[in-house]
Amino acid sequence: MNPQPLLVTCGLPYTNGPCHLGHLRTYVPADAYVRYMRRAGEEVVFVCGSDNHGTPIVVSAEDAGISPRALSEHYHHHFAETFKRMGVIFDRFGMTDDPATHHRTQAIVSALVKNGYIYKQIVHQAYCTKCRRFLPDRYVEGICPHCGTPARGDECDQGCGRHLEPGEIKDPVCKVCGTKAEFRDQEHYFFKLSEFRDFLLPFLENVRGTSNAKNYAIGWIKDELHDWCITRTLEWGVKFPGRDDLVVYVWVDAPIGYIAFTEEWAEKSGRDWKRYWCGENRVTHFIGGDIIYHHSIFWPALLKGAGYGVPHAIVASGMVKVDDHKFSKSRGYVVWTNDDYLDKGLPADYLRYYLLAYTSHTKELNFSWKIFGERINNEVVNILGNFVYRTLFFAQKEFGGIPPGPVDPEIVAEIAKSLATVDALMRDYEFKGAVDAIMGLAAFGNTYIQNNAPWKLVKTDRTAAARVIRNCVQIVKALALLIEPVMPDSAQRCWEMLGSKDKVAAHPVGDATCPVPETCISVPVPLFVKMEDDQIAELDALLRKRVAEANGKMEKTPTVSFEEFQKLEIRTGRVLSAEPVPKSNKLLKLMVDIGTEKRQIVAGMQQFYTPGELVGKDVVVVVNLAPARIFGVESNGMVLAAGDAASILVPLKPVEPGSKIR
Repeated sequence: MNPQPLLVTCGLPYTNGPCHLGHLRTYVPADAYVRYMRRAGEEVVFVCGSDNHGTPIVVSAEDAGISPRALSEHYHHHFAETFKRMGVIFDRFGMTDDPATHHRTQAIVSALVKNGYIYKQIVHQAYCTKCRRFLPDRYVEGICPHCGTPARGDECDQGCGRHLEPGEIKDPVCKVCGTKAEFRDQEHYFFKLSEFRDFLLPFLENVRGTSNAKNYAIGWIKDELHDWCITRTLEWGVKFPGRDDLVVYVWVDAPIGYIAFTEEWAEKSGRDWKRYWCGENRVTHFIGGDIIYHHSIFWPALLKGAGYGVPHAIVASGMVKVDDHKFSKSRGYVVWTNDDYLDKGLPADYLRYYLLAYTSHTKELNFSWKIFGERINNEVVNILGNFVYRTLFFAQKEFGGIPPGPVDPEIVAEIAKSLATVDALMRDYEFKGAVDAIMGLAAFGNTYIQNNAPWKLVKTDRTAAARVIRNCVQIVKALALLIEPVMPDSAQRCWEMLGSKDKVAAHPVGDATCPVPETCISVPVPLFVKMEDDQIAELDALLRKRVAEANGKMEKTPTVSFEEFQKLEIRTGRVLSAEPVPKSNKLLKLMVDIGTEKRQIVAGMQQFYTPGELVGKDVVVVVNLAPARIFGVESNGMVLAAGDAASILVPLKPVEPGSKIR
């Protein structure tokens, strides 16, 4: 046992949407690692929390008509409950908007200022003249200055993946209203990341973890290392010390949340949080492959500059594909943890197994319902479940329980070999290899019981049959102890079928070679249930339906005849007046001249146009729609517009109001 405690963290889920398969790619392996290391004798603390700050949450909250705090609390509770349903159990699951993170962030930033690693600089930041505000991060979109692809304000998410500083993006456009932004000067604060190159290179050479977390970051440092702007013009977030008009960048306070959550846990458990974060430590970060830069470069430099210990290990997962397509919520290639899986009554253990066993932790994981069903049926049900059930069924039927006697040395040796293999692989974050070794022991058990055929032996030599079953029961015990980090619920049920009344998780993994005591057992039940073809087909159909809907392919747009089209009377009109509809932040009441008369029309354009911008404009109007009351205001027609930004259709050449569209 290592005298230093092991602190394990997971990248924080962002509180602007529900949990999906991509999240679990990080959290399930981290939980399995924590479970194993505890039962291998290590002192382990497991902390995480929700990431509550940044522009995406502000934008989502504005769209929902609620405060950023309310939105964050909603999704915080969603993630907390979903993780519990998946068997992912943290010692502390906090919020970055709680006081502990605010306090620790300001303390660390103040230390960086004191140590000379933060400076002020005037930057040219995108400003929307229509919304009358600066546009940090996700409020602005444009073109990446490095590769020329469309990008978000803080990251080239569709191209080269580089972090973008305020003012770097080209051709900025306000994401809220679609107006072309202009650049204006504003004072911000920068972290001297460039001064940490000589520290980061040897740090990355020696830090433990996965090769992708190290190599990716080393390549970036050797290429370039720029200072980071660490403030944003927002009201929501952790205030920069001494400035009420600026908050720190979300990638400052989010990882500091790891320390704050440790503090919260330590306060309740009577521990000293500094033991885990100051000086030499064993802090191990489990993260997604998309946030390697922040955890392998920015975060260690921040800690070093503020006088804290730096991470011991960084474990980065590969990305997730769905049906061999890039994971994409907008295109429908997503599997929602609750709606698509847990709420369908599917066992959390099956998904945990797939996530850990499908491929190496650093490689791309592809999820398809067909492959999922095949892996569960062929491996979990047919190999592991089959061996456990046939062993315990025969033991109960013929002997009433676990027969007495010693375990053969070759069986103990096989179990010991599996223990050593699994231990080495788990400590090296090779979770697939560890699961393969466990399943290899189950396959060994199946071969052993098949070759020795106790159902035949019992007819001629009950003692020999009892010895075979005694050996098989010992393998079952080893499998229950070894598979617990992967499939905790299944391991517990297997443990109880062995006649044990305590928790399997309370036992060291090394107990696998300790003899199973002679005892009576109840009639066992199959440990796992096969996934039927029609069930898999139904789940796959739901995914395909979502993809089709997302891509507009559910149904062909129905054709209309020329005669049907002629029923629509479409004319040009001229907006005479415009004013907001009371109690609505989206609707405008327009008075439109359509030639023969003046019409009152309600249009959902308040987010995109001021009343003054519309007055005098020529528009295109459907004039023979049935009247409707919207927010208590009568509307007699429809003004045509295109796209999400409601770009109004206008005649190319001047025409009189009431001109018919042909």
